[in-house]
Amino acid sequence: MPMVPTSVPRRDYGVLGRLARKMLLLNGWKICGELPPQDKFILAVAPHTSNWDFFIGIAAMFSLNLKVSFFGKASIFRWPVKTLLKAIGGIAVDRSHSRGVVGQIVEKFKQSDAFILGLAPEGTRSKTVEWRTGFLHIAKQANVPVIPVSFDFIRKEVRFHLAVSITGEIEQELIDFKQVFSEVCAKNPQAV
Repeated sequence: MPMVPTSVPRRDYGVLGRLARKMLLLNGWKICGELPPQDKFILAVAPHTSNWDFFIGIAAMFSLNLKVSFFGKASIFRWPVKTLLKAIGGIAVDRSHSRGVVGQIVEKFKQSDAFILGLAPEGTRSKTVEWRTGFLHIAKQANVPVIPVSFDFIRKEVRFHLAVSITGEIEQELIDFKQVFSEVCAKNPQAV
């Protein structure tokens, strides 16, 4: 289990954290790599090919007591799941907002003293040809690094890769970013 620097936003999940660690261990999963000693960054998780990715990600978050937020369209934040989604870090975004989703998330970074955003650059569990670039635009505009996080279902490994600072050469940075995941085995490799 990696050490989490004190500057990284955390929350004590108590029993849930211990249960998540045990569940990962019993199923042969390990968490590798390191988080940077920073209080704001983006965790970009890939490949995203299955609903299991969400459960592995939540278990890793609980295990490390990380305070990670994720965004979803406002329409999913309704009863009966609204309270649960917010409790585990969900943020409702309005896709019709004048600043768009990127602008809303950049504003959230700027307003927060400490903030970790978790997202899937592919944007969907379905097979995708191109990844979305919004996470790179958010990182550039908010001036925060992106930490690639891979879920490898063969090695049973959640890996935090080295942090990447985004310069604004979005097309090249997306190519470089995808290369980090080239050796990772997804739950459903045919969807990669």
